[in-house]
Amino acid sequence: MIDTTIIRCYTAIVTGQITSEGRRAMKKITRLLTVIMLISVIAGLAGCGKKSEKITAMVDDSAVSRELSDEGDVHYIDDNAIALAAGAATTATAAEAQATLALVNVQRAAAGLAELIWNEGLEQAAQVRAQECEKAFSHTRPDGTDWWTVNSALMYGENLAMNYNDSNSVVNAWMASPGHKANILNGGYASIGVAAYQAPNGSWYWAQEFGY
Repeated sequence: MIDTTIIRCYTAIVTGQITSEGRRAMKKITRLLTVIMLISVIAGLAGCGKKSEKITAMVDDSAVSRELSDEGDVHYIDDNAIALAAGAATTATAAEAQATLALVNVQRAAAGLAELIWNEGLEQAAQVRAQECEKAFSHTRPDGTDWWTVNSALMYGENLAMNYNDSNSVVNAWMASPGHKANILNGGYASIGVAAYQAPNGSWYWAQEFGY
């Protein structure tokens, strides 16, 4: 149908005999070409948008901590969140999280501080917090409660980061931030747990938890 119409229009243009039917056909062709051009432009803009997307690596605005005296008679532990978070770690993220321990202890040794000991309870809390950062990159949990309510008996300091995909880069970023560095070099802390979580979109989220 389109080929026949185009032939008729071409013949009319060559012979100089454009009928009313030819003019209608020309309008149809013009509209068709306009639609094709618009689709091409939109597709091109969408492609440019995808190419310009950038993943930004960052630490949270400020590290947080609390004192032993802040833990009163009521203790909080989110057993459900801990259970749900347990299976999210991959071999790669678990290895990178574990590798931060040695890097942190190098920094502490250079400052004349005792090494931190890996704590499984803090690791479990960090797994929860790293996954929660996908929804809310904040020291306030997605449900509106404070970061330490995952396990209040253990959690006394927290560092967060996102989109660093190896232990060396994330520890360097924390050490470059005064607040996060202060947590790492807190002489009162004795234990640590770290988790890295890779979200379905490829972004990495980190949580570093400290305890006395």
